[in-house]
Amino acid sequence: MEQHNLHHRGGGRTYCVTGATGYIGSWLVKSLLEKGHTVNATARNLAKCDHLLTLWGGGDRLRLFRADMNEEGSFDDAIEGCHGVFHVAASMDAIVQSVEDETDVESKVIKCSVDGALNVLRSCLRSKSVKRVVFTSSISTLTARNEATGEWVPVVDESCQIPIDVAWNNKSCGWVYVLSKRLTEDAAFQFAKENGIQIVSVITTTTAGPFLTLTVPLSISLLLSPITGCDNQLLRVLSAVNSRMGSIALVHTEDICNAHLYLMEHDEAQGRYICCTNSCTISELVHHFAEVYPSPNTERVVEPEMVSVPTEISSKKLKDLGFRYKYSLQEVIHQTVDCCIDNGFLPPIKNERK
Repeated sequence: MEQHNLHHRGGGRTYCVTGATGYIGSWLVKSLLEKGHTVNATARNLAKCDHLLTLWGGGDRLRLFRADMNEEGSFDDAIEGCHGVFHVAASMDAIVQSVEDETDVESKVIKCSVDGALNVLRSCLRSKSVKRVVFTSSISTLTARNEATGEWVPVVDESCQIPIDVAWNNKSCGWVYVLSKRLTEDAAFQFAKENGIQIVSVITTTTAGPFLTLTVPLSISLLLSPITGCDNQLLRVLSAVNSRMGSIALVHTEDICNAHLYLMEHDEAQGRYICCTNSCTISELVHHFAEVYPSPNTERVVEPEMVSVPTEISSKKLKDLGFRYKYSLQEVIHQTVDCCIDNGFLPPIKNERK
């Protein structure tokens, strides 16, 4: 424990971050560098890192590597000599993809995700230096319904995994992403168990707040879809999440990255951990955003019949390990709106916010 505390105060280690140009990946690189670590950042297209270099800083503690999850061994150089690996890379396009041909789904989305994770883990095996892998999972792997009874559960925890057959048979919005994440997480844990790799997964809830990417992250576009009124498909996905989970769970960008590092460095961390600042129903979410950003485009959202008390998305396991959140739900919403205004995704507010 003394070694953990000493390192947590800034004795730098070398970590690899896959998917470094994505929303969470880019912020994680920034966070690790600010804490004094050395980062090997990977991306399929290194040109997408150009605008991030100034935002990241880090000097000679930052090294860039081209790596593709579809290419066996392409992560070897990036992972060699690293103490730990954050496997963040994922195809977020699948969250709104609707494909009827199951063969097409397996070959183009699921197989890519599963094989990619296994390619990363095989590189970890070859490196001999990696002590732990932190896998970025998703709240989409969970459900608030008891499939045996059809009833809502009052509290969603890490045990509430959506059955694979349910994910296959339920062709609701975003089902490709749900299945992809569920199968990839299973495959990663199985491979790690068979090969003696320590792996922990962070079950990310809907991430919002500030971002470093040139485009607005999909999770933020999803949350703002009732306000912007510009993408009915995203609004349907948001409603589908609310229908499956009984509420919408949020987490701040900085908190989700801090949780990744906390689970990497905490020796007692095992298994899967939900990372959620707070959760609310979709109508409550729309109300919170409307208070911060009044908009004539606000869509009226009709929720399905639910239990009288919204389902709680519990982060108890992570909190019991000692992790503490920095930002409240209100701060997540305020900073999301502010960053979107600063980046031109939302027009400035005419009247001064209270």
